[in-house]
Amino acid sequence: MSASAPALTLPGDPPGGKRAFAVWGVGVAVYFVAIIFRTSLGVAGLDAADRFHINASSLSTFSILQLLVYAGMQIPVGLMVDRLGTKKVLAIGAVLFTLGQLGFAFSPTYGSALASRAMLGCGDAMTFISVLRLGTRWFPARRGPLVAQLAGLVGMAGNLVSTLVIARMLHGVGWTGAFAGSALAGVVVLVLMLVFLKDHPEGHEPPPPASTHRGAAHIRRQIRETWREPGTRLGLWVHFTTQFPSTVFLLLWGLPFLVEAQGLSRGTAGELLTLVVLSNMAVGLVYGQIVARHHNARIPMVLTTVGVTAALWVAVLTWPGGHDPMWLLVLLCVVLGACGPASMIGFDFARPANPPERQGTASGIVNMGGFIASMTTLLAVGLLLDATGDNFRIAFVSIFVLQAVGVSQVLRLRGRTVRRERERPVASRVEAVHVPAEA
Repeated sequence: MSASAPALTLPGDPPGGKRAFAVWGVGVAVYFVAIIFRTSLGVAGLDAADRFHINASSLSTFSILQLLVYAGMQIPVGLMVDRLGTKKVLAIGAVLFTLGQLGFAFSPTYGSALASRAMLGCGDAMTFISVLRLGTRWFPARRGPLVAQLAGLVGMAGNLVSTLVIARMLHGVGWTGAFAGSALAGVVVLVLMLVFLKDHPEGHEPPPPASTHRGAAHIRRQIRETWREPGTRLGLWVHFTTQFPSTVFLLLWGLPFLVEAQGLSRGTAGELLTLVVLSNMAVGLVYGQIVARHHNARIPMVLTTVGVTAALWVAVLTWPGGHDPMWLLVLLCVVLGACGPASMIGFDFARPANPPERQGTASGIVNMGGFIASMTTLLAVGLLLDATGDNFRIAFVSIFVLQAVGVSQVLRLRGRTVRRERERPVASRVEAVHVPAEA
């Protein structure tokens, strides 16, 4: 593709405007609450270990199970969005993640708490793909990268609520009050969505499917044809390689690392987690603008983010003495904030590779990447902490293994993906880049 994406409006493009922002904002609010619930365990890890009397590997099982359900649901959710539309899938998701958060608040045992996190992960899995589809139905195609990054930015604001609000609620009203009180937000966004959300603006209904057959054979063909595209596979590996370092840090192991390994207070550790979120929000705006204007910058941005992240982790884990200097921890958190926006670039490889009727499926496949990597790392860190007597310096070495695997696949697939994009006619490339995106 050319260095700069053409700024044109395609025939049949949605008009955008204030109403589009209002409707899309309702969908993003659902995703915002889902992120609050997903990341609330990140500030409650030490409390959960005390409440359920569990060790590090058992604690990591909470997040692993949640992400396992999330990742496993991505392809089914993509198919559901392609078939049922945004509103129905988002409604199901909101009900499930609200029940999961509420169940976690009242769970008396480790087993019941695990079941609640699994339900939460199932509902959470239905939000992001649906929200990105909503954006492509309401905004012009050329706005796709920026709208996607804005969705991710608002989601990270949910993480900010976890670090600033949920943490204080835990020490103010206790476990049950904090989690049950936050569950009320799920009820609020569910009502807003049912009243105000529409799948698409009037006059912009999606075309009817080419085939009315929706059996197992159709599903297998949909998945097979989507996976066959190198852009889909490259998108998955970009997401795999970039997302997990910040997810693992924010979702579970960042607070224990900063408190137990670095000797910081919970307040200071919370401020550093907040810095990751703020950095993510700032970088997301920049990355969205760059990708929208310069598609050739996608791979360099991904590889640069991975390389700088790895370099900072090397510095942190090899710093002599017991504790790292604060300036280095601050720099690490700033760089980790770039991981989320970099992972969004994966969807910009899958979109032009697939026609509109496969966008949900393609985005579901891509979205599996980062969460599979996150699950693997969460488990590896927990097992290594138990095996080494809580040695975080050894446990976090697992990050480099997954980064190396991911980078090798990105380098392998980038050439054939670019060639495939160039084979497509310009108009269809632009249309596919931003018509129905999901993640």
